Amino acid sequence: MCGIFGYLNYLVDQDRKAISDILLAGLSRLEYRGYDSAGIAINGDEDNQVQIFKQVGKVAALRKLVDEESTNTDKVFNIHSGMAHTRWATHGQPSPINSHPHRSNAQNAFTVVHNGIITNYKELKTLLVNKGYVFESETDTEVVAKLTQYLYDTQVSTGRKPNFVDLVKSVVKELEGAFAFIFKSTYFPNELITTRRGSPLLIGLKTSKKLKVDFLDVEVGTDNTQPQDQTSNVLAVPGTVGGTPLARSQSRAFVTENGEQQPIEYFIASDPSAVVEHTKRVLYLEDDDLAHIQKGELRIHRLKRDDSMSTIRAIQTLEIELAAIMKGQFDSFMQKEIYEQPESVVNTMRGRVHFDNAQVNLGGLRAYLPHIRRCRRIVFIACGTSYHSCIATRQLFEELTEIPISAELASDFLDRRCPIFRDDVCIFVSQSGETADTILAMRYCLERGSLCVGITNTVGSTISRETHCGVHINAGPEIGVASTKAYTSQFIALVMMALQLGDDRVSMLERRKDIIQGLKELPDKIKEVLKLDSQLQQLAQNVLHKEKSLLILGRGLQNATCLEGALKIKEISYMHSEGILAGELKHGPLALIDENMPVILLMTKDSLYPKVRSALEQVTARKGSPIVICNVGDTNLSDDYRTIPVPEVVDSLQGILNIIPLQLLSYHLAVLNGVDVDFPRNLAKSVTVE
Repeated sequence: MCGIFGYLNYLVDQDRKAISDILLAGLSRLEYRGYDSAGIAINGDEDNQVQIFKQVGKVAALRKLVDEESTNTDKVFNIHSGMAHTRWATHGQPSPINSHPHRSNAQNAFTVVHNGIITNYKELKTLLVNKGYVFESETDTEVVAKLTQYLYDTQVSTGRKPNFVDLVKSVVKELEGAFAFIFKSTYFPNELITTRRGSPLLIGLKTSKKLKVDFLDVEVGTDNTQPQDQTSNVLAVPGTVGGTPLARSQSRAFVTENGEQQPIEYFIASDPSAVVEHTKRVLYLEDDDLAHIQKGELRIHRLKRDDSMSTIRAIQTLEIELAAIMKGQFDSFMQKEIYEQPESVVNTMRGRVHFDNAQVNLGGLRAYLPHIRRCRRIVFIACGTSYHSCIATRQLFEELTEIPISAELASDFLDRRCPIFRDDVCIFVSQSGETADTILAMRYCLERGSLCVGITNTVGSTISRETHCGVHINAGPEIGVASTKAYTSQFIALVMMALQLGDDRVSMLERRKDIIQGLKELPDKIKEVLKLDSQLQQLAQNVLHKEKSLLILGRGLQNATCLEGALKIKEISYMHSEGILAGELKHGPLALIDENMPVILLMTKDSLYPKVRSALEQVTARKGSPIVICNVGDTNLSDDYRTIPVPEVVDSLQGILNIIPLQLLSYHLAVLNGVDVDFPRNLAKSVTVE
């Protein structure tokens, strides 16, 4: 859960100040992925020298350090490679020494930045300590830098200097876990190598002239077995003794029409938001790809042979705009994204819901609809907010399709090793498309032959590429760690999927028309809810701000709203909150109710309204003073209750309107508590560790 960024300019003059600014700006775009420390590595004043700057805190603190300690900032580089990192700690507390980049020795011979986690680092560290290597940090990543140095030294001692690609291949083959890396070395000046397995990575390309082709060939090694180095118990470096010869093919992408090498800039990033201000031409790396940039040319190698993998990597055009990832008039990304929901829900429906004839058409599912309709059951698998969107729409799927539905938390699903069969359909929901637990669950289900469907917000993400089919929710970039507009867009995407699956049932025709009409009305009704913002700010300040705990009660379709609202409040404001199914109130949670326990009750009109009213009476009988989220014009509530009135919409969509007041409450509680809303402690946006 870290952000990595790399920049290499070839035949493009850049002074050291400009290079540092590019690296730091890239980190600022990635800060939502990690924000407890940051660092950069750039070329020094002398040949084959690397300077490293590291600082605890936000990227702004690193920028201040670089400005204070940089020397010779106007020195111009015609060729230069640099890399940067913003960290979310998994090993070792935030400190300059634990920050990335990590180095192999005091001369910075190899420097590495890493997103992910190395699960076998302790075994490797023990080996390297026994070989005499001294570690500076508590991190897993430093093992990678030291291992690279060890393998390099081992080969050089035998009189054979390995090439950079083969060296990194030999390192990565020893690693277990999920990762994305950038490697830089004084032994291989002005080169960068980047590779990934389980963590997202892309490369942006910027040229003054059009590239000759819009794809790159993948250079695949043979399957020769690597012999063991008996002295080190680590695999010998490929390309030397027992190495793997490469089937090389000259890339045609980086030459002009007359065959000359052209000036080019490369931007390596965990997320397209970091490169969009420089270029919209990007290439997404696949798992086990290794990209090597040398003398202005990019080559893609494979860490292991996979005949099912494409032998080319397409250069794609980003569709996001820089303005979409800027705060604009808002104080935080979270606030901006809450207010974007009238537009984001329209973008999710655009071109898919045809209101004139009450039809839904999800092109990504069309070819698989017969298979899904014949399945034995549908299994939703997700984490956190995405899991709540599955809970929110589970009942509608059951109603419109009459297919058995289960919703699973990905981590628990993997722990239990749930039985999955070929006639199951598994739906994986993830905003980033890179959530580690969800990806592992997806691969578990793929191995068992089930049809896998992806619901993501990120084109080119692992889930969108590896599932058989799916739906992009098109919510636009979501930078705030706490998911808001992605939740409502996932909700709508799943509703649309249920509508399309159920369109062969004549008995459900009127029900489907009501829901589609509700979708049409939704953007305007979301705008009405957003007008409650000042009222909710006052409620947070006058009633909830000083409280230590909060219960949110609801039933039926609103159970998911309770869970999601409680999650938002606890992750952003650090106030303990719990979403409770109102039907379970009398089976234990009622013991918590008294005049000092704040309670929010979701009591909008649906078939369970009388049962929720019973829960309201149980709370008030114990001297509770609940805050009631109700529909506008509800006359069944006395003036004694504090209410948050929201517009009424068809029951299956009411949860979208009901969650917005809770999103706004969580935002205002966080602001009142002095919390950095976009960067809650201990959390990061794209959860790439198990």
